[in-house]
Amino acid sequence: MANTNKKFVAPPHGKGGPGGGGPAVLRGGEKPKDMMGTLSKLLKYLGKYKYLMLVVMIISTLSSIFGIIGPKLMGKATDVLYAAVENAFVTGKIVIDYDALFKIIALMIGLYLVSYLFSLVHGFIMAKISNSITYTLRKDVNEKINRLPLNYFDRVSTGDVLSRITNDIDSISSSISESITRLLSALTLVIGSVAMMFSISWVMTLVSALMIPASIFVISTIVRFSQPLYKRQQKSLGHVNGHIEEMLSSHTVVKTFNLEDDSMQQFDIYNNELRENAWKSSLASHMMMPLTNFVSNIGYIVVCIVGAVLTNAGRMSVGDILSFIQYVKNFTQPIQQVANISTMLQSAVACSERVFEFLEEEEEEKDKEDAASTENITGTVEFKNVCFGYEPGQKVIDNFTLKVSSGEKIALVGPTGSGKTTVVKLLMRYYEIDSGEILIDGVNIKDFKRNDLREMFGMVLQDTWLFKGTIKENIAYSEEDATMDDIIHAAKMSQVHHFVKVLPKGYDFELNEETSNVSQGQKQLLTIARAFLQNPKILILDEATSSVDTRTEVQIQKAMENLMENRTSFVIAHRLSTIRDADKILVMDAGRIVETGRHEELLAKGGFYAKLYQSQFENQQDD
Repeated sequence: MANTNKKFVAPPHGKGGPGGGGPAVLRGGEKPKDMMGTLSKLLKYLGKYKYLMLVVMIISTLSSIFGIIGPKLMGKATDVLYAAVENAFVTGKIVIDYDALFKIIALMIGLYLVSYLFSLVHGFIMAKISNSITYTLRKDVNEKINRLPLNYFDRVSTGDVLSRITNDIDSISSSISESITRLLSALTLVIGSVAMMFSISWVMTLVSALMIPASIFVISTIVRFSQPLYKRQQKSLGHVNGHIEEMLSSHTVVKTFNLEDDSMQQFDIYNNELRENAWKSSLASHMMMPLTNFVSNIGYIVVCIVGAVLTNAGRMSVGDILSFIQYVKNFTQPIQQVANISTMLQSAVACSERVFEFLEEEEEEKDKEDAASTENITGTVEFKNVCFGYEPGQKVIDNFTLKVSSGEKIALVGPTGSGKTTVVKLLMRYYEIDSGEILIDGVNIKDFKRNDLREMFGMVLQDTWLFKGTIKENIAYSEEDATMDDIIHAAKMSQVHHFVKVLPKGYDFELNEETSNVSQGQKQLLTIARAFLQNPKILILDEATSSVDTRTEVQIQKAMENLMENRTSFVIAHRLSTIRDADKILVMDAGRIVETGRHEELLAKGGFYAKLYQSQFENQQDD
């Protein structure tokens, strides 16, 4: 029966360090960045399209100018009709100057049509620019991922990184496309409308200008209130995505421990947090339009009163009043657009902060330009007084010293968390050591290019690194030029060929996304076949037979002996019976080597290794 009293602890947003040495660290909060600083970084991306932006500015200006002329023509048409009505009161007949009226109407239709066509071209160019920026940002993020040290992913969840790549960049793209388009047209409309308003009546223009301080005050107040809400909303979205990603990837574990309800409760916490922050930010954005509309409507009332007084005094025509009111609308509409733009910009800035924060993360130390060559490497490995910790002040490897001759088979044993896996991770320079040196054939590993260094190694780990694709593609993952004969030979040597033959389509059998259509043991064998095909100089086996049954284990042990022949090999094992023939066994505890020797020698000492071996033997006897 399931234990209904157990307390669910959400999986951390990150993974612990390898071998139990690196604790997971939950990301504490976002590093705030100023709005102008983030916008300046976005402008750098826009700078690549400065000529297209210049075309957009010209088209937007022309489109807005044509739109600005329209109200003036509308006023003239109104004056023509008003003159006819006024004349009717004198003569009793309505005589309309249709020629003048139709010319004005035709000119208005032409102007609005050209303005519409310009708007279409403007929108097309902006869509191209925004999508290009999205492409560049995603490309930069993808390249950044390959330059980040592994400790970044130990403390940041996969879901949060995916949220930055997808949701945040999509939000930036849509905001750029919309906000810049509206901002340019709004700027032109404001300038043009003010000029036309002054040409009609400077008195009414000054009266209308009183709306500006009130609108700016409303907008700036709401922006100061809503900006932190948008940042919290994006952070909450990252938590939701992180939790969903972890639950989907670990759904088997969740079901095994009957924690579906607890997982949903944790999801509800994150989801409610997102709903609360999204509701507040949405409320702030929806407050913008009603308040700016209220200010604009007050302005309309004042303009109408002043216009009526001036018309009564004979200083303005009815058509001028109509045109002026339209220009006031064109003048206040951009202010309202700025309110909307500020909402979109806040969303873009909140997302941009997260994306640029990722792009500005500290990267791996760069390779030396005069890197050492990896040709003729024999595989001699030496650790000299190596110290390392996943967190400052917390040593996982402490003063580790070891000399391994070429072709030796070295076994690393010890309790969980003793640093076995960490040693080989340091050897492949997945993490930078705190002090000491690691040498291969007498050359510091920092003197090699990382790619060249890692090409020396073949790895078979507890985690099976397989992906959606065919059996053939998975075996030849790192050897694109491998022939089918090479693949089959590697498969036979690793005991894969016999079960692949009975699969539908054989080597063209496709693994699904979760690679759940083959057994765990078969997955492990496929990773071993990949190592065979790679033909590395140094081999790392991290409990490579842990997921294989006893019969298969016996079969692959011989294959492993062939693979390790004349190669420097590091074998990390918990089942001590699998390393009896190792040239040297290193017994580790708390990041130090506590015993060294062959299997028989260590048993004869009756020390730490002997106790480990006897405890495993007793457990097997009990079983």
